[in-house]
Amino acid sequence: MTEKDFIPKTYTNSVENGTATWSSPSNIALVKYWGKKDNQIPANPSISFTLDACKTTTTLTFSKKERNDDFSFEVFLDGEKKYDFKPKIETFFKRIENYVPFLKEYHFVINTKNTFPHSSGIASSASGMSALALCLMSVEKQLISIVRSSGVETSLDENHFNQKASFLARLGSGSACRSLEGDLIVWGEHKEIPNSSNLFGVKYPFEVHENFKNYHDTILLVDKGEKQVSSTVGHNLMHNHPFAEQRFAQAHNNLSKLIPVFKEGNLKSFIDIVESEALTLHGMMMTSMPYFILMKPNTLEIINKIWRFRQDTGLHICFTLDAGANVHILYPENEAQEIYEFIKTELVAYCQNGHYICDRIGFGAKQLPI
Repeated sequence: MTEKDFIPKTYTNSVENGTATWSSPSNIALVKYWGKKDNQIPANPSISFTLDACKTTTTLTFSKKERNDDFSFEVFLDGEKKYDFKPKIETFFKRIENYVPFLKEYHFVINTKNTFPHSSGIASSASGMSALALCLMSVEKQLISIVRSSGVETSLDENHFNQKASFLARLGSGSACRSLEGDLIVWGEHKEIPNSSNLFGVKYPFEVHENFKNYHDTILLVDKGEKQVSSTVGHNLMHNHPFAEQRFAQAHNNLSKLIPVFKEGNLKSFIDIVESEALTLHGMMMTSMPYFILMKPNTLEIINKIWRFRQDTGLHICFTLDAGANVHILYPENEAQEIYEFIKTELVAYCQNGHYICDRIGFGAKQLPI
């Protein structure tokens, strides 16, 4: 598919106003995406677990306006108007206007809320932009009727709806395209993943061992404040990075390695790849120019305690990191009780105000009743 496949030919219906509500989860990358080309194209492929509890719920209210010469919208987070969100939303609208040309015809009120702290390294942009993209697709679905050869009138089919929503979400935040479905999503072209695309996320197509079903992710909130360096800035620093090409090749290689790991249920190899990917991500940050560090002292304390506990017990606990200080602790369902006790007794003390989130693999976004 190409970008042109997402440009609608015409809108056949007229809609004066309406409301759409979607809940969309965050995701945690196992092979990391870091570095991008123009138009939010990833420099390397990535694969992620879709989460369940960490999600954004967005309600989009829209009404026709008299003039259609500019975008018109308001944004609210937890009921509070957020003027500082407007530039990012306007940039998003400019990027996607060619694919959803009704944008300037309506005034939009965007009400959004998260189940986790905003801008703290739990990919709030992923869940937020995917939820907004889905709401916009719900508007488009009302504007389009498709007449089949049988004469039966239908709306957009589910596969095209999801692909286009993922495509739009990517233009708002790259990793957002991995949040619409689950439980494992691949984004970025990879020679061994059929139908993988730089334009949108796709469901992982191969066999996955029972070891990876109902996998847990306990997120330790080491620092709930906003990051000193945004992910957008961090991605741009991969241009001319001295280790960029080696890193991109490593990501391709690690994704290839995960295919037999998922099939055979090899938890040790899974841990090796996932932890290496997390540390490489932060290694790229520390070796960019200018360089920066998003980990905090307590991030390192947690990592060292996890390593010691794993060595002492033989349990398959591991960590990964997103672009922030917080630690995602991944572990299988059949070891959850003992590992969770360790988290509560040994690791929660390193969290800001003792806060953490218990999550697990989820299966994507849901439309909510109006």
